[in-house]
Amino acid sequence: MATTIQQKIHALHEYSACDVSDALLKLQKPSPGTTPRAGHPADFTPFSPTPGRNNTSPKIIAPASTFKFIPRSDDAVDTSETHGFPPGTHWVDWAQADTVAVVEQPEGQFCAVVGGIMAVRMNALGVKGVLVNGRIRDVQEMRGCGIPVWARGTSTVGTAAEAKPGARNVPVNLGGVVVSPGDIIFCDPLEGVVAIPIDLLDPVLELMPKLVAMDDRVKEAVVQGSSVFDAFQKFRTKI
Repeated sequence: MATTIQQKIHALHEYSACDVSDALLKLQKPSPGTTPRAGHPADFTPFSPTPGRNNTSPKIIAPASTFKFIPRSDDAVDTSETHGFPPGTHWVDWAQADTVAVVEQPEGQFCAVVGGIMAVRMNALGVKGVLVNGRIRDVQEMRGCGIPVWARGTSTVGTAAEAKPGARNVPVNLGGVVVSPGDIIFCDPLEGVVAIPIDLLDPVLELMPKLVAMDDRVKEAVVQGSSVFDAFQKFRTKI
């Protein structure tokens, strides 16, 4: 029987975000002159829910659904059924259950693009988590409804001051890491965020156990007194 996407997501929970990035670093070939990102959109902070004991919360792993915000003065709003917001609808009502809502905000803005009401609505719709490449507000309300929210920062200012929704279910840019709808978002409260392109999910799941096993052997050798150099030479082989 074919492995379902949910079974693959369940398997991902056995690993850390660092394990995922280690695999992506092997699998992705960056363009010449660019820095390897290994799926990591940097500098995201978990703001909700309130961190639990030992400052940890559960991992959130789910397919991405995407929203792209644009400057308030921009006329390029998509109103199509497929990628836009038809008249008489609100962007948040298009949030999809069992996904991580990934929101791109234009760079350099100081308003929030997701607030308490938006978080409450997404929670009611069954959204697994929210990843905002920009600012949020009403953090207490977000924590109150329990939805996991990661963002780059906060603001006291509402969205309409600078931004508006432009499109949905389109590729979005998270500070240099492009996320397409259906890519797997891996939010690890201890390590950070990783985006797995859906076409690399199977290769990542195949490669991670091999990389983890090598590192386990390296750590055991170091515990037994080996130098890191010698342990790497002995147990880190090319894959």
